Amino acid sequence: MNYRHAYHAGNHTEVFKHTALALLLRRLLAKPKPFIVLDTHAGSGLYDLDAPEAAKTGEARDGIGRLDFRRLATTSYAAAVRPYLAKGSYPGSPIIIADMLRTTDRLAACELHPHDADRLKNLFASDRRVSVHHRDGYEAMLALIPPVERRGLVFIDPPFERVDEAARLAGRLIAAARKWPTGLFAAWYPIKDTRIASDIGEALSRTGIPNILRADLLRAPIDGNTLVGSGMVFINAPWGYAEELETAASELLVAMDYADGRFDLRWITAPA
Repeated sequence: MNYRHAYHAGNHTEVFKHTALALLLRRLLAKPKPFIVLDTHAGSGLYDLDAPEAAKTGEARDGIGRLDFRRLATTSYAAAVRPYLAKGSYPGSPIIIADMLRTTDRLAACELHPHDADRLKNLFASDRRVSVHHRDGYEAMLALIPPVERRGLVFIDPPFERVDEAARLAGRLIAAARKWPTGLFAAWYPIKDTRIASDIGEALSRTGIPNILRADLLRAPIDGNTLVGSGMVFINAPWGYAEELETAASELLVAMDYADGRFDLRWITAPA
């Protein structure tokens, strides 16, 4: 599948991945020491929900458009996106991250598409906490770690344009986690069938790397053709994060009225 952010801004998979992201950032902010976030596939940052790309797919209507914020007790995601929704736009991951950073924290945002990279550079031109890199995110995963801060998050949200994307993602995750054993990693994947999730999970399970968590949120049963949901894998998720994410995901299913949806959470490898 082709997953350029502009065409899918605010859809149901974005709601889940950004909920997970906001919860991770809140955990990092709970400690005083500075941290860095490496956003490997950052997109252009901010998306007009009335733009031709978003209008072409209309996916926001079945995602953020049906989210009843009154039914969310978990507030991190709501606080991140509602100011932008009020203006008819949806924030991508670099906006969500930058808005939550303190003055001592950093964001390194990577984007390979030249137009999107230029837009991202313009967006953060006056923010000294943010560096924008026009480069391949998978290459940056190894080049930019371990960081000087020694703590932080690598957020990986690839487009899944290539048939071997699952293998590429798993391979880079494994290499990066071995290079930075104490780093926190979160990687997203789409769900039309079970193949991508199974391939990633199987590759990670053979590594011996501990503390690998998998979470899938489905709005409908898998049919093999439709984008019915998405999943994420986390390496070194903070203690208690699995339970926190499960609560938030259960709230999302109710708040988006996905009667046939479900949330699956499992450990690929056990915590150390």
